[in-house]
Amino acid sequence: MKIAIISDIHSNLEALNKTFEIIDKRNIDQVVCLGDIIGYGANPNECLSLIRNRTKHILLGNHEDAIINQDHIIHFTPNAKAATLWTSNKLTEENRGFINSLPLSLKMEELLFVHSSPFELSEWHYIISGTDRELNFKYFSEPICFFGHTHTPGVYGENGDDCELERQKKFLINVGSVGQPRDHDPRLSFGIFDTELWRYENIRSEYDVETASGKILATGLPSQLAERLLIGR
Repeated sequence: MKIAIISDIHSNLEALNKTFEIIDKRNIDQVVCLGDIIGYGANPNECLSLIRNRTKHILLGNHEDAIINQDHIIHFTPNAKAATLWTSNKLTEENRGFINSLPLSLKMEELLFVHSSPFELSEWHYIISGTDRELNFKYFSEPICFFGHTHTPGVYGENGDDCELERQKKFLINVGSVGQPRDHDPRLSFGIFDTELWRYENIRSEYDVETASGKILATGLPSQLAERLLIGR
């Protein structure tokens, strides 16, 4: 089975459309979305509707959680707060209800999928450092845990970073961000995993970032949200 894993779309319809163009050419069997479909960008309803039409495997992200529990935005940056409030006012009732139904994790084909970390799923911890990874390896038993949240792709084994996958070892794999990369590379990022070959591929692609950025500016959202798309940070 080939599984496409997407995360952190952040209402970027241009990046999401390009992602599905690539997926459609790769003979993918299943699509898993790790959450944060909304937030920051200009097309929350369109992105939610597209993903709902393309897969049933969709997780709750912290930006969806902030719609359900708006007191949680106290942990957000000022720009993220502004985007969350704007998004909340734009969401249809149907999409709002859909968000309320999303789970925190998914298991499929002996794989675990989460948004932020397997440790304390609803606390939205970041896995950034070696210490973070060491902690999180203790909180899943599956061979691989896929996650997003940091917007930075990477493959991490129990004994080191950027490792070749081995069936006998455990790995944490960050698929990066479709709609708002933060590794100084503005190209969209997602992952494809082949369960038969036990092979993971990180996909990077250019998309119409200028249109996505311009649409953010047109909404009146903070200009930094538009500018950061152009430089990938």
